[in-house]
Amino acid sequence: MNVLIIEDEAPAAEKLERYLSRFNSNINVLEKLTSVQDSVKWLKQNQEQVELIFMDIQLTDGKSFDIFKEVTITKPIIFITAYDDYAIDAFKVNSIDYLLKPITFDDLKQAMEKLASMRTNLGGITQNLDDLNVALLKLSKKTYKTRFMVKLGEHIKSVITDDIQLFYAEGRTVYLYTTQNRKFIIDYKLEELEELLDPVQFFRTNRSFIININAIEDVVVYSSSRLKVTPRLDIDKEIIVSREKVSAFKDWFNGL
Repeated sequence: MNVLIIEDEAPAAEKLERYLSRFNSNINVLEKLTSVQDSVKWLKQNQEQVELIFMDIQLTDGKSFDIFKEVTITKPIIFITAYDDYAIDAFKVNSIDYLLKPITFDDLKQAMEKLASMRTNLGGITQNLDDLNVALLKLSKKTYKTRFMVKLGEHIKSVITDDIQLFYAEGRTVYLYTTQNRKFIIDYKLEELEELLDPVQFFRTNRSFIININAIEDVVVYSSSRLKVTPRLDIDKEIIVSREKVSAFKDWFNGL
């Protein structure tokens, strides 16, 4: 396996190289780079040779995320950093893992085993290295449902997720409410929807509701330290954030 290390601290880069050799003596470190500028230049000329990139976030001339502004990286990346503030940004790009310094051999071993497992799970999809890496990157990023099929009489239609205001469960029946204030019965449980919906956009306030952040008109403090959510649509139900979810709701509402 050909590996690129982007790390501005020489001891850290050398330690990583030793760990890689210890993990698998056939791993070949093609280059160790220390800056955004050098990384951009090198990747533009040599990216096809690389199978895996280890990337520190803080480099000598900026953050490694600046590299992505100059070159399209299609190889899997393992970020290594002393800071835990950039995890979300890291997973927006081709990251398959995020390791905090000082890393141990076990940290590296687990990350490499994760990569191997992901490759194995791809099965026989492709034997082409570039296609495999692209497929690997897609697999490493969780995707969320973008539309739901609903019935309207004898007709069926597709509702995009952005047009969904909220989901409401009444007994065993789950309703989908749209921005046009229409509701449809869907064949999902709220527990299933929690796994299918983007948690940045949707939040389950209690046992009965999952609401879209863009559907919220107002939030007020309610009795017993709970919160009451007023949606933009007209619904004859109260949406109360249960006491145990208040803290998580505030973080979500604040964009954390």
